[in-house]
Amino acid sequence: MYQQNYYDLSTYISLSGVEVGKHLYWKIGNYNIHGQVFIVSWLVISVLLVIAFIGTQKLERVPNKFQNFMEFILEFLQDIAKNQIGEHEYRTWVPYISTIFLFILGSNWAGALIPWKLIQLPEGELAAPTNDINTTVALSLLTSIAYFYAGLSKNGLSYFLRYIEPTPVLLPINILEDFTKPLSLSFRLFGNILADELVVSVFTLLVPLFIPLPVMILGLFASSIQALIFATLSAAYIGEALEGHGDH
Repeated sequence: MYQQNYYDLSTYISLSGVEVGKHLYWKIGNYNIHGQVFIVSWLVISVLLVIAFIGTQKLERVPNKFQNFMEFILEFLQDIAKNQIGEHEYRTWVPYISTIFLFILGSNWAGALIPWKLIQLPEGELAAPTNDINTTVALSLLTSIAYFYAGLSKNGLSYFLRYIEPTPVLLPINILEDFTKPLSLSFRLFGNILADELVVSVFTLLVPLFIPLPVMILGLFASSIQALIFATLSAAYIGEALEGHGDH
Protein backbone atom coordinates (compact mmCIF):
# COMPACT_ATOMS: atom_id res chain seq x y z
CA MET A 1 0.00 0.00 0.00
CA TYR A 2 2.78 2.39 0.92
CA GLN A 3 4.69 1.51 -2.24
CA GLN A 4 1.62 2.13 -4.41
CA ASN A 5 1.04 5.55 -2.80
CA TYR A 6 4.70 6.38 -3.34
CA TYR A 7 4.43 5.62 -7.07
CA ASP A 8 1.23 7.66 -7.34
CA LEU A 9 2.90 10.60 -5.64
CA SER A 10 5.96 10.40 -7.86
CA THR A 11 3.72 10.30 -10.92
CA TYR A 12 1.95 13.51 -9.86
CA ILE A 13 5.28 15.22 -9.22
CA SER A 14 6.61 14.26 -12.65
CA LEU A 15 3.41 15.48 -14.33
CA SER A 16 3.63 18.83 -12.56
CA GLY A 17 7.09 19.34 -14.03
CA VAL A 18 6.05 18.85 -17.63
CA GLU A 19 6.58 21.94 -19.82
CA VAL A 20 4.58 22.86 -22.91
CA GLY A 21 7.11 23.42 -25.69
CA LYS A 22 10.82 24.15 -25.44
CA HIS A 23 12.37 27.46 -24.49
CA LEU A 24 15.69 29.18 -25.08
CA TYR A 25 16.94 29.96 -21.58
CA TRP A 26 19.45 32.61 -20.62
CA LYS A 27 21.14 32.03 -17.28
CA ILE A 28 21.42 35.29 -15.30
CA GLY A 29 22.59 34.69 -11.77
CA ASN A 30 20.27 32.13 -10.21
CA TYR A 31 17.45 32.82 -12.67
CA ASN A 32 16.51 31.23 -15.97
CA ILE A 33 15.06 33.78 -18.41
CA HIS A 34 13.16 32.92 -21.58
CA GLY A 35 15.49 34.35 -24.21
CA GLN A 36 12.99 34.22 -27.07
CA VAL A 37 10.56 36.43 -25.17
CA PHE A 38 13.24 39.08 -24.66
CA ILE A 39 14.37 38.92 -28.31
CA VAL A 40 10.90 39.46 -29.78
CA SER A 41 9.91 41.96 -27.07
CA TRP A 42 12.89 44.18 -27.80
CA LEU A 43 12.23 43.86 -31.52
CA VAL A 44 8.64 45.06 -30.99
CA ILE A 45 9.82 47.89 -28.71
CA SER A 46 12.46 48.94 -31.27
CA VAL A 47 9.89 49.08 -34.09
CA LEU A 48 7.50 51.14 -31.93
CA LEU A 49 10.30 53.56 -30.98
CA VAL A 50 11.37 54.01 -34.60
CA ILE A 51 7.78 54.67 -35.73
CA ALA A 52 7.26 57.12 -32.86
CA PHE A 53 10.52 58.93 -33.65
CA ILE A 54 9.78 59.22 -37.37
CA GLY A 55 6.18 60.24 -36.73
CA THR A 56 7.13 63.14 -34.46
CA GLN A 57 9.71 64.69 -36.77
CA LYS A 58 8.86 67.79 -38.85
CA LEU A 59 5.31 68.19 -37.61
CA GLU A 60 3.27 70.48 -39.82
CA ARG A 61 0.04 72.45 -39.41
CA VAL A 62 -1.26 70.74 -42.54
CA PRO A 63 -0.30 67.14 -41.74
CA ASN A 64 0.86 64.66 -44.35
CA LYS A 65 -0.52 61.13 -44.55
CA PHE A 66 1.85 59.65 -41.99
CA GLN A 67 1.29 62.47 -39.51
CA ASN A 68 -2.47 62.05 -40.03
CA PHE A 69 -2.09 58.36 -39.19
CA MET A 70 -0.09 59.09 -36.03
CA GLU A 71 -2.62 61.70 -34.90
CA PHE A 72 -5.46 59.23 -35.50
CA ILE A 73 -3.72 56.63 -33.31
CA LEU A 74 -3.15 59.22 -30.56
CA GLU A 75 -6.79 60.36 -30.64
CA PHE A 76 -7.97 56.75 -30.55
CA LEU A 77 -5.84 56.00 -27.47
CA GLN A 78 -6.90 59.24 -25.79
CA ASP A 79 -10.53 58.27 -26.31
CA ILE A 80 -9.96 54.94 -24.56
CA ALA A 81 -8.49 56.71 -21.53
CA LYS A 82 -11.09 59.51 -21.55
CA ASN A 83 -14.09 57.16 -21.77
CA GLN A 84 -12.90 54.95 -18.93
CA ILE A 85 -11.10 57.36 -16.59
CA GLY A 86 -13.00 60.60 -17.11
CA GLU A 87 -12.62 64.00 -18.71
CA HIS A 88 -10.61 65.65 -15.94
CA GLU A 89 -8.01 62.99 -15.06
CA TYR A 90 -7.42 60.91 -18.18
CA ARG A 91 -4.46 62.89 -19.57
CA THR A 92 -2.10 61.67 -16.84
CA TRP A 93 -2.81 58.06 -17.83
CA VAL A 94 -2.72 58.35 -21.62
CA PRO A 95 1.02 57.39 -21.80
CA TYR A 96 0.47 54.23 -19.75
CA ILE A 97 -2.69 53.11 -21.57
CA SER A 98 -1.07 53.88 -24.94
CA THR A 99 2.10 51.96 -24.08
CA ILE A 100 0.17 48.92 -22.90
CA PHE A 101 -2.05 48.90 -25.99
CA LEU A 102 0.76 49.42 -28.52
CA PHE A 103 3.11 46.86 -26.94
CA ILE A 104 0.41 44.18 -26.77
CA LEU A 105 -0.78 44.95 -30.30
CA GLY A 106 2.79 44.87 -31.64
CA SER A 107 3.54 41.62 -29.80
CA ASN A 108 0.35 39.96 -31.01
CA TRP A 109 0.92 41.01 -34.60
CA ALA A 110 4.55 39.92 -34.45
CA GLY A 111 3.37 36.43 -33.58
CA ALA A 112 0.66 36.44 -36.27
CA LEU A 113 2.57 37.98 -39.19
CA ILE A 114 6.22 36.95 -38.90
CA PRO A 115 7.18 33.33 -39.73
CA TRP A 116 9.40 32.85 -36.70
CA LYS A 117 9.72 29.11 -37.34
CA LEU A 118 12.10 29.90 -40.21
CA ILE A 119 14.62 31.27 -37.69
CA GLN A 120 16.51 28.41 -36.07
CA LEU A 121 17.55 28.70 -32.42
CA PRO A 122 19.71 26.30 -30.35
CA GLU A 123 16.48 25.30 -28.63
CA GLY A 124 12.94 26.58 -28.58
CA GLU A 125 11.54 28.98 -31.16
CA LEU A 126 10.66 32.64 -31.46
CA ALA A 127 7.01 33.58 -30.92
CA ALA A 128 4.79 36.40 -29.73
CA PRO A 129 5.83 37.53 -26.22
CA THR A 130 2.15 37.54 -25.23
CA ASN A 131 1.83 33.79 -25.71
CA ASP A 132 4.10 33.42 -22.66
CA ILE A 133 2.25 33.56 -19.35
CA ASN A 134 5.17 35.38 -17.70
CA THR A 135 4.72 38.35 -20.05
CA THR A 136 0.96 38.62 -19.59
CA VAL A 137 1.22 38.30 -15.80
CA ALA A 138 3.89 41.03 -15.73
CA LEU A 139 1.65 43.35 -17.78
CA SER A 140 -1.30 42.61 -15.50
CA LEU A 141 0.76 43.32 -12.38
CA LEU A 142 1.77 46.67 -13.90
CA THR A 143 -1.92 47.51 -14.23
CA SER A 144 -2.49 46.45 -10.61
CA ILE A 145 0.32 48.73 -9.44
CA ALA A 146 -1.10 51.53 -11.63
CA TYR A 147 -4.59 51.45 -10.17
CA PHE A 148 -3.35 51.14 -6.58
CA TYR A 149 -1.08 54.13 -7.22
CA ALA A 150 -3.97 56.06 -8.78
CA GLY A 151 -6.27 55.40 -5.83
CA LEU A 152 -3.69 56.15 -3.15
CA SER A 153 -2.34 59.27 -4.86
CA LYS A 154 -5.81 60.80 -5.06
CA ASN A 155 -7.55 59.54 -1.94
CA GLY A 156 -4.68 58.67 0.41
CA LEU A 157 -5.29 55.90 2.91
CA SER A 158 -9.05 56.52 2.65
CA TYR A 159 -8.78 54.60 -0.65
CA PHE A 160 -8.91 51.40 1.39
CA LEU A 161 -12.38 52.31 2.65
CA ARG A 162 -13.67 50.95 -0.67
CA TYR A 163 -13.07 47.46 0.70
CA ILE A 164 -15.84 47.86 3.28
CA GLU A 165 -18.40 49.37 0.91
CA PRO A 166 -21.33 49.13 0.77
CA THR A 167 -21.03 46.94 3.87
CA PRO A 168 -18.06 45.55 5.87
CA VAL A 169 -19.43 42.06 5.23
CA LEU A 170 -18.07 42.33 1.68
CA LEU A 171 -14.46 42.90 2.84
CA PRO A 172 -13.18 39.41 1.82
CA ILE A 173 -14.90 39.61 -1.57
CA ASN A 174 -13.58 43.10 -2.28
CA ILE A 175 -10.03 42.02 -1.38
CA LEU A 176 -10.36 38.90 -3.54
CA GLU A 177 -11.48 41.07 -6.45
CA ASP A 178 -8.11 42.84 -6.50
CA PHE A 179 -6.40 39.46 -6.89
CA THR A 180 -8.75 38.23 -9.62
CA LYS A 181 -8.36 41.35 -11.78
CA PRO A 182 -4.72 40.68 -12.80
CA LEU A 183 -5.40 36.96 -13.07
CA SER A 184 -8.30 37.46 -15.46
CA LEU A 185 -6.36 40.01 -17.53
CA SER A 186 -3.29 37.81 -17.85
CA PHE A 187 -5.02 34.48 -18.55
CA ARG A 188 -7.46 36.00 -21.06
CA LEU A 189 -4.65 37.50 -23.12
CA PHE A 190 -2.34 34.49 -22.80
CA GLY A 191 -5.06 31.94 -23.63
CA ASN A 192 -6.36 33.74 -26.69
CA ILE A 193 -2.95 34.42 -28.23
CA LEU A 194 -1.66 30.89 -27.54
CA ALA A 195 -4.84 29.35 -28.97
CA ASP A 196 -4.62 31.49 -32.11
CA GLU A 197 -1.00 30.48 -32.77
CA LEU A 198 -1.80 26.81 -32.17
CA VAL A 199 -4.73 26.93 -34.60
CA VAL A 200 -2.59 28.57 -37.31
CA SER A 201 0.19 26.02 -36.74
CA VAL A 202 -2.21 23.05 -37.01
CA PHE A 203 -3.83 24.41 -40.18
CA THR A 204 -0.41 25.09 -41.66
CA LEU A 205 0.61 21.47 -41.12
CA LEU A 206 -2.64 20.10 -42.54
CA VAL A 207 -3.16 22.48 -45.48
CA PRO A 208 0.09 24.41 -46.06
CA LEU A 209 -1.10 27.22 -48.36
CA PHE A 210 -4.75 28.24 -48.67
CA ILE A 211 -6.46 27.59 -45.33
CA PRO A 212 -3.94 29.38 -43.02
CA LEU A 213 -4.32 32.74 -44.84
CA PRO A 214 -7.93 33.52 -43.78
CA VAL A 215 -7.15 32.09 -40.33
CA MET A 216 -4.17 34.45 -40.05
CA ILE A 217 -6.34 37.41 -41.08
CA LEU A 218 -8.87 36.42 -38.44
CA GLY A 219 -5.97 36.10 -35.98
CA LEU A 220 -4.87 39.68 -36.72
CA PHE A 221 -8.38 40.90 -35.97
CA ALA A 222 -8.58 38.83 -32.77
CA SER A 223 -5.12 40.05 -31.70
CA SER A 224 -6.23 43.67 -32.13
CA ILE A 225 -9.37 43.03 -30.08
CA GLN A 226 -7.32 41.45 -27.29
CA ALA A 227 -5.03 44.50 -27.12
CA LEU A 228 -8.08 46.77 -27.03
CA ILE A 229 -9.74 44.72 -24.27
CA PHE A 230 -6.59 44.73 -22.13
CA ALA A 231 -6.07 48.49 -22.51
CA THR A 232 -9.76 49.28 -21.94
CA LEU A 233 -9.99 47.15 -18.80
CA SER A 234 -6.75 48.64 -17.48
CA ALA A 235 -8.17 52.14 -17.97
CA ALA A 236 -11.46 51.08 -16.37
CA TYR A 237 -9.68 49.74 -13.28
CA ILE A 238 -7.69 52.98 -12.96
CA GLY A 239 -10.86 55.02 -13.37
CA GLU A 240 -12.58 52.96 -10.69
CA ALA A 241 -9.67 53.52 -8.30
CA LEU A 242 -9.79 57.28 -8.95
CA GLU A 243 -13.48 57.53 -8.07
CA GLY A 244 -12.84 57.44 -4.33
CA HIS A 245 -15.09 55.98 -1.67
CA GLY A 246 -17.13 59.13 -1.42
CA ASP A 247 -18.15 59.15 -5.09
CA HIS A 248 -20.24 55.98 -5.04
